[in-house]
Amino acid sequence: MDIIVVLLLFAGLFFFTGGALGILRFPDFYSRLHPAGKLDTLGLLLSLTGLALYNLHHFSVGALLTSLKIILIVVFVFLASPTATHAIVDAGIRAGLAPWTKGEERR
Repeated sequence: MDIIVVLLLFAGLFFFTGGALGILRFPDFYSRLHPAGKLDTLGLLLSLTGLALYNLHHFSVGALLTSLKIILIVVFVFLASPTATHAIVDAGIRAGLAPWTKGEERR
C-alpha cells in the first residue's frame, strides 16, 4: 500500500512540475492557462488520491470519513477548475487581450 501511495504522490508532483514549466514556457496568456488548468487538476487528483489512501492505512470510521472528504475536494476541483479557466479566458477576451501569433516577440 505504501508503494502505491508514494507512486501516486510522485506522479502528482510530476504533473504539478509539468504545469509549472508550461506556465513559464508558453508564450501568451491563453496558452499558459492550458497547463494551469489541465496538469494542476491531474496533479491534484493523483496527490490527493495518494493522501486518501495513506489516511486509510489505520482503518477507522474517522479515517474513512476523512478520506471521503479528500475525495469530495477532488470532485469539487474537477468541477471548479474548468469553470474558472473558462471564466479567466472569457475575461481576457472581453479585456481585448489578443492571442500570440508566430511572428510576435515573447514578453
